[in-house]
Amino acid sequence: MSPKALFRLGAIGFATLVILVAMIQASRHPVSSPPNMTTASRAPMLADDKAVLARCQHLGAAGAEDPECLAAWRAARSRFLGVAAKEAR
Repeated sequence: MSPKALFRLGAIGFATLVILVAMIQASRHPVSSPPNMTTASRAPMLADDKAVLARCQHLGAAGAEDPECLAAWRAARSRFLGVAAKEAR
């Protein structure tokens, strides 16, 4: 057998071995599904909240100092992340 044919045979054997090992590993550890996220606790955003957030967005950097904007952003963040009001503080 020529060295070229031996090299090809070795490469095919190695590729077969890699595929076989991957198949064995895949069958050993089944992929678990991600935990179910509950969205029932999310309250819908009211029109007033949207208006306050829009006003704060138009304020730009000054909105970072406005107490009403800070409260609105805190409420929106806790609503988005699903954090209870007590934990949001």
